[in-house]
Amino acid sequence: MGLVSKDDGWRLSDWLWQRIEPLLLVRPAHPLGCHRPRVPDRDALDAILLVFRRGMQWNALNATGVCSSSSAHRRFLEWEQAGVFHEIWRQGLLDYDQVVGIDWAWLACDGAMTKAPLGGARTGPNLTDRGKRGAKCSLLCEAGGVSLGLVHDGANRHDSKLLAAMLDSLPIARPEPTAEHPQGLCLDGGYAYPWLYELAAGRGYSPTSVAAARNSSLNEPSRDGRPGVGSSKPATPGSTATVPS
Repeated sequence: MGLVSKDDGWRLSDWLWQRIEPLLLVRPAHPLGCHRPRVPDRDALDAILLVFRRGMQWNALNATGVCSSSSAHRRFLEWEQAGVFHEIWRQGLLDYDQVVGIDWAWLACDGAMTKAPLGGARTGPNLTDRGKRGAKCSLLCEAGGVSLGLVHDGANRHDSKLLAAMLDSLPIARPEPTAEHPQGLCLDGGYAYPWLYELAAGRGYSPTSVAAARNSSLNEPSRDGRPGVGSSKPATPGSTATVPS
């Protein structure tokens, strides 16, 4: 009996499992037919998602009763190398776009550094953590906060070096921006270089600084129709980009 009960409400729902199960690898039967029974894929995925959500160590799974840490970590490596999680992300974005709609009018990107003592080659010294090994995750989000792009590198990698890869990492097709429907891209100080603004503009985005985007957001109505709190005329993604000198 583990520490996690079966009715705590955090496990995969039946409808979500029905969508994910066809994406998982089918393991061939053991040639001798006497191999130890494989942990069910659903239990392994429940354990993997528990680690992701809680930030716990893999070995802590052994106390939960959900799945052993070795089985969950081995299954995670198999599925990650096969692109399973990327496909789950891609299909999730397509479903979200169909039901809710991705808001391409305003996008924003930024990076965050985390500890990664066992992260391997794709880590680097974190200058904000006494040079300890860490990782940087650069994320591109749409106006509603849904993740559209993701790049991972060492903690010592500057944000400016990751922008091109992040803009190119979208797992779904991006609609072509037009004069009527431009796609604004909010960039903070880590991207405050003219050549990065030119890079973003070359990909069809309308880049602007955080300060300009913040002033604009004060005047624009929210998604539920509430008016902005500002008094001046709001800027639009298609307006002239605020390029740092």
